[in-house]
Amino acid sequence: MSKKKQKKNYLELIPERAEGLSWEEGEDGRLTLLVENKGVFNRIAQKLLKKPVYTHVHMDQYGSFLWPLIDGKKTVMELAKLQKEAFGEAVEPLYPRIVKYFQIVESYHFIHFKN
Repeated sequence: MSKKKQKKNYLELIPERAEGLSWEEGEDGRLTLLVENKGVFNRIAQKLLKKPVYTHVHMDQYGSFLWPLIDGKKTVMELAKLQKEAFGEAVEPLYPRIVKYFQIVESYHFIHFKN
């Protein structure tokens, strides 16, 4: 396997939220991320097509639990343990599930991993 193709061990990584992201908590305790639609094309779409300035990303109960805990200090493994303590067997299979969560939020640039 070449060095470029080596897989990340997500459990050892330390996630950090992207700057400028805000969120709000609903009455049900679930979080909604508010992602600002920036850039020239978004500005044009907002003016001409009445597209929203913010996109609302609704999280499920597990994502809503994890999001505030992402502090740039805890590893994914530590976050997984906290989630397991809070939800028990409901989060099984824990590690594949939490890795998928972090892959998704990373792909949308909501987080990045510290070096």
